Amino acid sequence: MNAKSLIKRNYEKHPEIDFPDYKSSIFRAPKNRKISFPSSNTETIGPIFNKNIIGKLDNDLTLNFSKNKISPLGHKIIVYGTVSDQFTNPIKGALIEIWQANAAGKYLHDNDENPAPIDPNFAGCGRCLTSSSGYYEFLTIQPGPYPYPNRGIEWRPMHIHFSIFGKSFGQRLITQMYFEGDPLIKLCPMVNSIRNEKAKNSLIGVLDTSKSNTKNLLAYKFDIVLRGIKQTYFENRKEGL
Repeated sequence: MNAKSLIKRNYEKHPEIDFPDYKSSIFRAPKNRKISFPSSNTETIGPIFNKNIIGKLDNDLTLNFSKNKISPLGHKIIVYGTVSDQFTNPIKGALIEIWQANAAGKYLHDNDENPAPIDPNFAGCGRCLTSSSGYYEFLTIQPGPYPYPNRGIEWRPMHIHFSIFGKSFGQRLITQMYFEGDPLIKLCPMVNSIRNEKAKNSLIGVLDTSKSNTKNLLAYKFDIVLRGIKQTYFENRKEGL
């Protein structure tokens, strides 16, 4: 693999960088023209992920931070799906990392000013590698919505952050999964910075009652498609790995 194999970003298909309804974007949006740098070996030849880096409980967020196997607060859910290319070919060995708020909408982070309580048995972070069929699965807690100071006080819908790594640092995509039926989705300025309705819908995990019934847990299916007309929308680029 070399630098030429990396696809340049298409900035016309990003969420709007300066989107006044999302107040923070006014201060964060760049004021000068973008500068492109050629990719070096640092971005294109590593890291290499394999099963040896994955711990036994890395994809079980209900246990990987718990004290004495005490379950975190909130109801448990399964989040699963496949990672594939635009031709439905599975992507094997992609590293998926997730992070999220707890059931009260609180992140385990010093900068989170939400007055909701921290759950001592929940860190909200997990990871796994996709199988030969592109499959991934996490056991976690359904995150709560939370308020944030935007235009006064607004609420973020329930969501889980996803990071997908390919075979190099230059092949990283970041997005968020929302939950089917959450009324806060259509009210969220961050979501609405994406104008395309099809792109928004690609970020919604679908309730799967068939899998829920087999394990006595609610399950949400979130397939990730890289490139093509059915691709999942990503925060930092629309193109796939």
